[in-house]
Amino acid sequence: MAKRRKGRAINGVLLLDKPYEMSSNHALQAVKRLYFAQKAGHTGALDPLATGMLPICLGEGTKFSQYLLDTDKTYQVTAKLGVRTTTSDADGEVVSEKPVSVSKEQLNSALDSFRGTTKQVPSMYSALKYQGQPLYKYAREGIEVPREARDITVFNLELLRFEGDEVDLDIHVSKGTYIRTIIDDLGELLGCGAHVADLRRSAVGSYPIDKMVTLADLEALLAKAQADEISPSVLLDPLLLPMQSAVEGMPAVYVDDMSANFLRHGNPVQAYNAPSEGSVQVYIGDNEQDDSAEFIGVGVIDDDGLVAPKRIVVI
Repeated sequence: MAKRRKGRAINGVLLLDKPYEMSSNHALQAVKRLYFAQKAGHTGALDPLATGMLPICLGEGTKFSQYLLDTDKTYQVTAKLGVRTTTSDADGEVVSEKPVSVSKEQLNSALDSFRGTTKQVPSMYSALKYQGQPLYKYAREGIEVPREARDITVFNLELLRFEGDEVDLDIHVSKGTYIRTIIDDLGELLGCGAHVADLRRSAVGSYPIDKMVTLADLEALLAKAQADEISPSVLLDPLLLPMQSAVEGMPAVYVDDMSANFLRHGNPVQAYNAPSEGSVQVYIGDNEQDDSAEFIGVGVIDDDGLVAPKRIVVI
């Protein structure tokens, strides 16, 4: 007999405003506990020193977390010039200290070199894996391992403030971009070194910033529910965004109940107006004007032009 999962089968996406000095995993576990959810997963870790948007997928929503990992992100970062550290942030040991003699013109010229598509070598203090182990584990043992430079794109880089040895930037980047590495490289380009003093993620894809909530917000709602003697779900669940928000922008196709059943059993189906290739959102319904259309997952167009199941919701 299968072991019954502990918790509620609650599905959706919560936009958590991760607090300072908390790991992404601890934040995830706190949300899972507050929602009493059976399953939960985050969509790309934020450093403990970073704050801001951390989408938490609950239940069947965890099947679509990879799509948020692959989307672009926006950050506000404060760089401290003149000090380079081992981790390229304020947590690391100081590697070098140099006087700062940088003009705004020099800074703007240096920032230009990061705009657009460039190559970036990931930090040794990243979670990327080498031979099955995260790079940061090697780094903590003083071991340097080879890392391949990867293509990244900086869609927008705006200088917000430059005062003395501090630089505030707003950076919109593609997936897999390490802000710490950009700041470290900027410091080397300026000849004085630099590290991240403060980092906040303000956006993941097109998720609205005004939908973010803090752990304190959730705890207050839980306390209110207990005081009012109502189920916490009454106050907490309306904060969740639908699962399909994780794949917003992906083309959508609509199928009938019979085709949906085929998909759930692993079989490809024909869908009207399906694109010629790529991934698609799949709904049971007539068309996008059908308010009752039910999201059942993500499919991929196979070689025969059929929609094959890729990530299908089981409810």
